[in-house]
Amino acid sequence: MLLQPTPRSLSPALFQALQEIKTVQTFANGSTLFLQGSPVAGIYLVETGEVRILLATGNKQRQLLEIAGPGTMLGLSESMSGENYRITAEANRSTTAAFIPRGALLNFLREHADFSMEVVRLLSEELHGLYHKFRNITAHPGRPRRRDLDLQLN
Repeated sequence: MLLQPTPRSLSPALFQALQEIKTVQTFANGSTLFLQGSPVAGIYLVETGEVRILLATGNKQRQLLEIAGPGTMLGLSESMSGENYRITAEANRSTTAAFIPRGALLNFLREHADFSMEVVRLLSEELHGLYHKFRNITAHPGRPRRRDLDLQLN
């Protein structure tokens, strides 16, 4: 099941402000941006290409959660919490991504408190999207999914 990417786009003002602290990296098809369980290094902003978002499911198998395209921010919740990455991000084709180290991001937010609410919004969107993905993945076959119930009610 391929799920649609969760919108995690930045406002033009935040995108512009981050230009000073980012470094741009190019990843070949199949290259790993970060691995599930590895220590958080920072966030990635997908600029071009696509990134597969994968979740380890046991027996060294990985499940595709989504394909992230340009404008998607990866690793924000882990960078804010300091926890290890919860997913693996792998280039689906040649991809360019801006990297911002965790320390630089936290310093940026301390110095630019006006962007803190936008980061809260992005985290909220990520949490909301994960909730819906979890509901879709774990829906019991005999029980209608919430989306199906909403369609029946309308």
